[in-house]
Amino acid sequence: MKVLLVGVGGVGEAIAVIAQDRPWLQKLVLADVNLKRAQEVQRKLDNPGKCPIEWIDAGDKAQIVGLARKHSVDLIMNAVDPRYNQPIFDAAYEVGCTYMDMAMSLSTPHPTRPFQECGVKLGDYQFDRAEQWENKGLLALVGMGVEPGLSDVFARYAEKHLFDEIDEIGVRDGSNLEVRGYNFAPTFSIWTTIEECLNPPVIWEKDKNWYTTEPFSEPEVFDFPEGIGPVECVNVEHEEVLLVPRWIKCKRVTFKYGLGEQFINVLKTLKLLGLDNKDPIEVKGVRVAPRDVVAACLPDPAHLGDKMVGKTCAGTWVKGTRDGQPRQVYIYQVADNEACMRKYGVQAVVWQTAVNPVIAMELLEAGVWQGTGVLGPEAFDPDPFLALMLRYDFPYRIKEL
Repeated sequence: MKVLLVGVGGVGEAIAVIAQDRPWLQKLVLADVNLKRAQEVQRKLDNPGKCPIEWIDAGDKAQIVGLARKHSVDLIMNAVDPRYNQPIFDAAYEVGCTYMDMAMSLSTPHPTRPFQECGVKLGDYQFDRAEQWENKGLLALVGMGVEPGLSDVFARYAEKHLFDEIDEIGVRDGSNLEVRGYNFAPTFSIWTTIEECLNPPVIWEKDKNWYTTEPFSEPEVFDFPEGIGPVECVNVEHEEVLLVPRWIKCKRVTFKYGLGEQFINVLKTLKLLGLDNKDPIEVKGVRVAPRDVVAACLPDPAHLGDKMVGKTCAGTWVKGTRDGQPRQVYIYQVADNEACMRKYGVQAVVWQTAVNPVIAMELLEAGVWQGTGVLGPEAFDPDPFLALMLRYDFPYRIKEL
């Protein structure tokens, strides 16, 4: 398989580290707007000859098409902020290759009832074009990171093997990670974090379809496994709620994230000051997006690994019945930052995210996962994916609740 990797930030670097020695990978093009960053990542690889470097503007569809054709790629892997999804997605369609991302096209809140009704939903741009992709015999695998991605695979596994009927699928994400030396240092892209945390969260119910609520609503304490412990989780806009009901029969889907009081207060302050704005404004003759300024002022998550301690947990909480009896399980994966840094040289959050698209690439290349159109992870058999997890040093566990 030949892959054009658009973006070599923290997750892009981890994808390269994990994929570089896989026998099915013929070429992985490291494409980024920051050539120094691409060179930095290439130097860390054991097999840099497999991973040429290219400069790319992720917002320039024509350039993406040109690079994909130059390298005759089979798959375009989108590893940049989701604001660039449309040109990358459309470029893959024009080239005629497979597309994969880890976060779907962005939403737009309802103009008059943002905390009650959906406006443009996450992924609408992509799903509106599903028939075109299907008619062309092409596959766009959307939401194939850890959350969304692995969490969706877990949901499909639960439906297939663990339940007769499912009442609720609730993704729960929490950690006890700390970044030493910083009062505030997100371990993932602040651009994406602002987008998903300050937009109206989406909930799906069988009788109500998709609807929205207030940011940070419905707090609950979830007891995360493997020493992380109780963490307060709140509603956050996330792709699983838009993906799971399309393929899995259930009554309710939610996503809650363990952010912590300090993190929530910082996000609320950014919102209050207008610093969450992703559209450029003019400042002393220069046009700049306030959110980009916030990102530039914070440390790069890709370079925080040696300052981080703790674990992060991604998992899917499923409630329903089996053999007429109530049942609840939490299917999860825990990444320890110390182990990730020691084994792979990347921090836990980006490693945990990156393993999943690499496993998906292997399944696609082997023809084990096949499909056309715009599909989420739930559309595929989960068993081959879970079988590969141990081979990727990526164990999962199932906890009865």
